Amino acid sequence: MRKFTKAVAALTALAAATTLAGAAHAEGKADGKIQFKVLATAVLPDGGVKQVKTDILGLVPGAVGNTVASDNVTPTVAIEYFFTPNISVETIAGATAHHVSASAGALKGTELISKIHIIPATLTAKYHVPLGHGIKPYIGAGPTLFLVVADEPSAALKAALPAVTRTKLTSELGVAVQGGVDIALGHGYGLALDAKKYWVATDATVYAGSTRALVTRNKLNPWVLSVGLSYRF
Repeated sequence: MRKFTKAVAALTALAAATTLAGAAHAEGKADGKIQFKVLATAVLPDGGVKQVKTDILGLVPGAVGNTVASDNVTPTVAIEYFFTPNISVETIAGATAHHVSASAGALKGTELISKIHIIPATLTAKYHVPLGHGIKPYIGAGPTLFLVVADEPSAALKAALPAVTRTKLTSELGVAVQGGVDIALGHGYGLALDAKKYWVATDATVYAGSTRALVTRNKLNPWVLSVGLSYRF
């Protein structure tokens, strides 16, 4: 609920910015087919446990009742191609870093998995609606592949459970929907506001030696909120 509230507040702020900016900018001329964006992006994941698959050490629910993933702000870029003035496809590039902590149980508040680095490779098809005065809201949807390129057990987890040797989060396919607005500033430049909701999960495995001591299915399901500048040519 906390992250959903933050997402709603951010979207409300973006909507207000859109209204104010739209009144100040004039309608641009014919647009190019390629748009490039540089964005500051807030990634607000869930991280909660959906399913316990293996629990040899008996950690759930006594020691770890549930988990939560940390938020992050990271730079991203997006490249978009317009087939028509109203239809485009967009891909984003970037990486985001997080950690997972226990949110219930005896280890509540303890960081469990550290230095998780994810590349959320995403491709969306978008439909744009020109409203005039350079304001073009859009909606979109498409597949995503969350590539987990690094993770490791935290020092606190290894101290609490000396048998733990490593962790592993799986890379997974999912889907994303998005909504946002492009606001023309003139000469090809613009202001970009975007919000995405992802549905994707991962298997988190804690190893004791070569043994899979704990395997859980975890929701990631982040809100991804971006603001930045665009250039269309």
